[in-house]
Amino acid sequence: MAEKTLVIPTMITVGELADALRIPATNLVGELFKNGIAATINQRIDFETAQIIVGELGLDVQLEQQEATQEAVPRGGSAERSKSAKASYRPPIVAVMGHVDHGKTSLLDAILDTKVATAEAGGITQHISAYQTTYNNRSITLLDTPGHEAFSALRQHGAALTDVVIIVVAADDGVKPQTVEAIKFAQAANAKIVVAITKIDKPTADTNRVKAQLASEHHLNPEEWGGDTVMVEVSAKTRQNLDKLLEMVLLVADLEELKAEAEGNAEGLVIESHMEQGRGPVVSVLVEQGVLKTGQYLIAGRAYGKVRTLSDYAGRPLSVAGPSTPATLTGFKSIPKFGDRFSVVASEKIARQQAAALIASEGRGAVSGTVTGSELLHIISKKRSSKTLNVIVKADVQGSLTSVSDSLRLLDNEEVNVRVVGSGIGNVNESDISSAAASQAIIYGFNVGLPTAVKSLAARQRVSVRLYKVIYELLDDVKTVLEELLEPEIVEKDLGALTVKGVFRMTKNEIICGGEVTTGKIIPGALVRVKRAKDVIGEAEVASLQREKQEAKEVFEGEMCGLSLKLTRRLVIQEGDKLEFFTRELVKRQL
Repeated sequence: MAEKTLVIPTMITVGELADALRIPATNLVGELFKNGIAATINQRIDFETAQIIVGELGLDVQLEQQEATQEAVPRGGSAERSKSAKASYRPPIVAVMGHVDHGKTSLLDAILDTKVATAEAGGITQHISAYQTTYNNRSITLLDTPGHEAFSALRQHGAALTDVVIIVVAADDGVKPQTVEAIKFAQAANAKIVVAITKIDKPTADTNRVKAQLASEHHLNPEEWGGDTVMVEVSAKTRQNLDKLLEMVLLVADLEELKAEAEGNAEGLVIESHMEQGRGPVVSVLVEQGVLKTGQYLIAGRAYGKVRTLSDYAGRPLSVAGPSTPATLTGFKSIPKFGDRFSVVASEKIARQQAAALIASEGRGAVSGTVTGSELLHIISKKRSSKTLNVIVKADVQGSLTSVSDSLRLLDNEEVNVRVVGSGIGNVNESDISSAAASQAIIYGFNVGLPTAVKSLAARQRVSVRLYKVIYELLDDVKTVLEELLEPEIVEKDLGALTVKGVFRMTKNEIICGGEVTTGKIIPGALVRVKRAKDVIGEAEVASLQREKQEAKEVFEGEMCGLSLKLTRRLVIQEGDKLEFFTRELVKRQL
């Protein structure tokens, strides 16, 4: 019987596809759910996904794609608000980026006269932090971005927020992978680059090597070499050239004529969010346009609320926050996501309606607003061929949660994968323990606590809770667990060979023979591959060795010996056969 042909559009909801196929929508939802996609009837799927699901269900239907009649409208990203004649100059937003341990936070410490680095676990920046300083009566907004490779998502957002990027390179270490990554982020965001060559006070400092690397490998040519990239040699320790660095940042920013609306409702980005006892959701934002005030209603992604308190980066109360100002606020009813855009709306009713509309459009509980065929194929192939480690991730702030979750997914390969079955902000709680017990998951906490009562419950439920303050230590732990899931590698090592000169006894379970060792050596316990001409006719194990009628622990090339072979199945050996000896062991594999 010929397959039925069904023409469907490029994008179709699960409900519409079910109607077209004349099957219950629950069949499609169930099949998607079995493959790791928590879809709803109103969720949109693409043509490729529809084909995969129809194939998985075994339906006798051939799908054809309807020709598009109009161009699709791209999703996401609001256009920058046009500036009026009233737009005024704003402070530049400057991201400090570079390789881990190259002195980014120490440089900020020196500029701000604070001790940011000492508060960071392992001396590594773990969050995007925003600060403001003044130089020559002008404000500069500074973003400190993490240097560890696991925080690439945070750094990418940091570059996207930015007018100028200070690329920090240590004079004693040179250009490193995260330096290159930071340069790419800055270039992709069309941000101006100023290079700060740090640690020039060290005896091993070589600033010319750093400049040569940047010029030859990354097309950042120093001004003094005829190029157009500002490079400043600085020392956070001695404070050498800090003023020159800030002068250059302002000079580069002035060339861009940075302006913003200093009146009207505020718009901007969420750069950090977390839950704080007694205060609720605490959200750090960067105002891009307009003025943010207490009492205003905000919408940021699915979260909304009323600004209850407003403070600057140091916790000092603010009456208003204008363009390029980092601010911390409370009053959201839930935690907005890191990177969400926020805007001021007229009332709580409007904020609530907009948040509800976004939730409805994305589909409640859905993995994403639109399921794509490539995503589904990836999930199905992993499900069929790999072992899964279930984890629940808890973190102190939204940005860290994003980075940890994204970094865990990068550990996946064809054999093992990490499935984040739950995540959240704040300390590990009883609900996390129950979820972990039900899903056989490990709970990983990043910069969070484990209350005594919850710790006792975890012990009773036999749930493993592992807390870390440094992200790469957490990731190393997950890698170790994943490596335990990998099938060990079978490694064979050749020992030697023997030509059979005589066969003395053969039974079902044993062969006693003798011969001359032609290469290498033989030891008891070695495995034997029996070859006749070029064909392997069987395998055995050396039970014992004799040399000159004495038990031997090893026999070497050129020596004659007798040996007893232990068989697992019947085998016939003849004079002239070649015995190849080897060891076979299981070796633990690494990711």
